[in-house]
Amino acid sequence: MTSTPGWAVRTDGTTPLLSEHGPRVRRFSAAERWVHRTTAWLVLLCVATAACLYVPQLAQLVGRRHLVVTVHEWSGLLIPVPLLAGLVSRALRADLSRLNRFGPHDHRWLRAVLRRDRTPGSRPAGKFNAGQKLYAAWIAGAVLVMLGTGLLMWFTGIAPLVWRTGATFVHDWLALAIGIVLAGHMAKALADPEARRGMRTGSVERPWARAEHPLWREPEE
Repeated sequence: MTSTPGWAVRTDGTTPLLSEHGPRVRRFSAAERWVHRTTAWLVLLCVATAACLYVPQLAQLVGRRHLVVTVHEWSGLLIPVPLLAGLVSRALRADLSRLNRFGPHDHRWLRAVLRRDRTPGSRPAGKFNAGQKLYAAWIAGAVLVMLGTGLLMWFTGIAPLVWRTGATFVHDWLALAIGIVLAGHMAKALADPEARRGMRTGSVERPWARAEHPLWREPEE
């Protein structure tokens, strides 16, 4: 595959890191990888403790319900902390801005996915494709809702019973939806070793970047 003219990657908004030479491309900074890894462990801990609270077989196997409840509550409260701490990183802030932008090429990417079109050039994407942008927006909103409903359930004196009942309903069903979406996210990651390597090491192979993110270049940075 030939290179795209002007194709370059920047993590700080000013310095191009991709040239015509070198086998790998810098994709994520150390701060971004730390935020992702720490958040992932907190989410998995929150999901695992939730399963132990709601699945009778797991509840009997684990026991110590009070401890499980405490771990679930605090792991849930801590989920936003790595992201908030990581905002000191310019690279993270830049990528959050990219995730928050939805352009015409993203609409093309979604249409191609819905049509199962895999022809070359049918799925244009910048540093993040449309699916990653939608996932990031959905999970961010879901976490905020889970935090709000969880606090209503935890601090029973701050809201009337009808609010707490509604919060419990939303919390339980949204937790199920989050579990399904996370399973899909992990399945996609398992199917793409190079994407996982990029999150683990911070860099990816140049051919993978050009094939999966052909619009990842200087004008989008």
